[in-house]
Amino acid sequence: MSADRFFVDTNVLLYSFDSRDLIKRQRARSWVDWLWQNAAGYLSWQVLQEFYYNAAVKFSVPAEEARAAVRSWTQWRPPDLSIGMFERAWFWMDQAGISFWDAFLVAAAERSGCRWLLSEDFQAGRKFGALTVINPFTNDPAKFVG
Repeated sequence: MSADRFFVDTNVLLYSFDSRDLIKRQRARSWVDWLWQNAAGYLSWQVLQEFYYNAAVKFSVPAEEARAAVRSWTQWRPPDLSIGMFERAWFWMDQAGISFWDAFLVAAAERSGCRWLLSEDFQAGRKFGALTVINPFTNDPAKFVG
């Protein structure tokens, strides 16, 4: 079991439902399964909101199935919103030159004590303080055991 915490971006969750790209679907499901097994998955309310909207609209996931997934993933401890989260997001916007929405993900990952950010939307290997970006579609979760 891994003691590391992994913050999951929306794209990982969405691809776990995507029947159009079977390779990414398999990799996303591998990560999601591994995160459940290791109690290592973390996310934010923003990620859950983006997942629900895009799953229903872009991926045509039945509403009740998408809602059940959101309910389930709340077990991945999304941090509560606070002015401190905004302040940290603004810090990352200014320091790293990233969008507000990306900065808010980084701030939520930090608030959750995560070491890793699983996303294909950030540059793999990029660091935000103690947080490092991993592309989950080019890395296997087994690489991070131990």
